[in-house]
Amino acid sequence: MKKIILSLATIACTVLSTAQSISIESFATGLSAPVDIQNAGDDRLFVVEKAGRIIILESDGTESGIFLDITSLVSGGGEQGLLGLAFHPNYTTNGHFFVNYTDLNGDSQISRFTVSGDPDVADTGSELEVIDYAQPFSNHNGGSLVFGPDGLLYIGTGDGGSGGDPGNRAQDKQLLLGKMLRIDIDNPTNGNNYGIPADNPYLGDPSGLDEIWAIGLRNPFKYDFDPASNDLWIADVGQNAVEEIDRVDYTVADLNYGWRCYEGSSPFDTSGCPAASTLTFPVFEYAQGSGCSITGGKVYTGTTYPDAQGFFFYADLCDSRIAAVGPDNVNQAFGTFGGNTWTTFGRDVTGEIYIGDFNGTIYKITDVVVLSLSTDSFEINGFRLFPNPATNTLTLTSDSQKINQIAIYDLKGSLVLENSNTNTLRQEINISALTPGLYITEVTSENGNRFTHKLVIK
Repeated sequence: MKKIILSLATIACTVLSTAQSISIESFATGLSAPVDIQNAGDDRLFVVEKAGRIIILESDGTESGIFLDITSLVSGGGEQGLLGLAFHPNYTTNGHFFVNYTDLNGDSQISRFTVSGDPDVADTGSELEVIDYAQPFSNHNGGSLVFGPDGLLYIGTGDGGSGGDPGNRAQDKQLLLGKMLRIDIDNPTNGNNYGIPADNPYLGDPSGLDEIWAIGLRNPFKYDFDPASNDLWIADVGQNAVEEIDRVDYTVADLNYGWRCYEGSSPFDTSGCPAASTLTFPVFEYAQGSGCSITGGKVYTGTTYPDAQGFFFYADLCDSRIAAVGPDNVNQAFGTFGGNTWTTFGRDVTGEIYIGDFNGTIYKITDVVVLSLSTDSFEINGFRLFPNPATNTLTLTSDSQKINQIAIYDLKGSLVLENSNTNTLRQEINISALTPGLYITEVTSENGNRFTHKLVIK
């Protein structure tokens, strides 16, 4: 059995290592600490520089000017700075865009600005302060701003910093820190420059603040909506052991992502925590190892590499890896790239993906090859396995050879499920206890023949 396990692990590693690849090509250089890349519905890319500027790049990568400069308003030490940019869904008609920055006191400020009469220059005097919240420490400020499919603004706030969330702020519903906020910037109410959507979970509920959509995040520096599925992907930076990616239906409110009770799916400080069954755990996580901080992330929506559509690309600040998690929640590692310090991803108007190096270069991701896992079944030597991907039940049939055993292994080669000595032409297997991911299925017939095939559980 040990020999079989080793061979299966080798098969899995070979499939994963040879079936996916990417290239990166320099798109623009000479920028200063880029931390966000956005488009405004046209061929331009807008690069956010941490110190407080937004630079415009044309479609050929040339720099065409400074769109916004608010360096006089921004504190830039450590993880502070101008961190996020989002264009209003109706930007082409109203000219509004939103930024997330730490002010001179180190507190988070989300503000609206308006473009001037020149489409390449913002009106620096047009600032409308939308929402702000105090930061007890200088790190874990979140930073991204993203408009959802519902036209509402989502704000990932971070837990307020230090280490280990000493105030348990991410679980405290009376604080905006460690949360995903959701506000309506088109319909302000109650003297604020924003409104509260009617379906926010704590609207009118004194147990939580009206702005909260979800709790239990540590530092969701980057997140993105898949325009096709509307799923929300969140790359949440870990403490010192685990980096995580969450993926949820954006319509589901009041989720708890678990921090500080759990770091990823591993217990961190479970004192006074809710039951694990009430928490939302990652669809993918990795041990830090040589990494240190996950950098999310954009979903690929382009047409150049159709097999990559729906994949959420992410990286790590420390070990220069680039990888992607597919629609089946299976991770695809593309390797490390020259010691780059990845801080952000961007998507242009055509859906192609860009990645920013903190040292000042923006790259375009090209030559994307991903492992295709879309087949509904496989047939080999009269055996048929379906569905694939599978969810709760897996069915195996045979034309003539009776099935003696089915064994399912994870990618480490560990046996996770086995059905033996059935000697039938059809077997149905309950796989509901297995976590989503990629597995290797080995079928043994009554005469001792063995067949292996990859299996995706979603």
